[in-house]
Amino acid sequence: MRPRVLPLMLLYLLLAITIVGCKHEVPEPLGTEEPTDPTDPGAGNCDPDVVYFQRDVLPILVSNCAVSGCHDATTKQDGVQLTDYESVMRTGDIKPGDPEDSEVYEMITEDDEDERMPKAPRPRLSTAQIGLIKKWIQQGAKDLTCTDNTACNTTNVSFSGTIKPIFAKYCTGCHSGTAPTGGINLTLYTDAAGVAKSGRLVGAVTHASGFVPMPQGGAKLPQCDIDKIKVWVNAGAPNN
Repeated sequence: MRPRVLPLMLLYLLLAITIVGCKHEVPEPLGTEEPTDPTDPGAGNCDPDVVYFQRDVLPILVSNCAVSGCHDATTKQDGVQLTDYESVMRTGDIKPGDPEDSEVYEMITEDDEDERMPKAPRPRLSTAQIGLIKKWIQQGAKDLTCTDNTACNTTNVSFSGTIKPIFAKYCTGCHSGTAPTGGINLTLYTDAAGVAKSGRLVGAVTHASGFVPMPQGGAKLPQCDIDKIKVWVNAGAPNN
């Protein structure tokens, strides 16, 4: 009987070694994955509480400040260029987290008309636009972008509710006031309808050959906004 004891002991030893050496990763419970950071430039969805430079701030600067004779790439008035994130941070004296000590913010909130930017006769930025820039600086003045994954809604497109807000965001910094660029004031329906019916509006926003691309010096409008403009123009550019 004794000769069988040694083989059995060896078998038990081998089983023990196998069990100890076999390590299994314990899966994390569902729902404990690391959440997506909404301030990550690569984040897919847009967080309503985050001001995104590319979507919210740059269009304001390009339309109102980075225009010919002011802070575009050619003129660079007072050495300030406001055409892209790098130039804004390099020349605009932005202090992340501190809008009150940031030159650009000081200029757009200046009470003295001779010092205020944009300079007259261009209208000053709206309260909402100033608020966006202030919040962007407070949030760290980051170069953030996002992708709005919601479907583009081109139903019920109207001049007052759809087209004018697009113009206000991207165009009226140049095309408004007493001396609008090209003599076109896009805050007025008559001027907007005129360029729409002539084909110049769609040609400009799509950067079509033979037209001056708009916004001048800026990137093409988001495709959804272009689609909405096309729908309005194709409907006869109604005053609705």
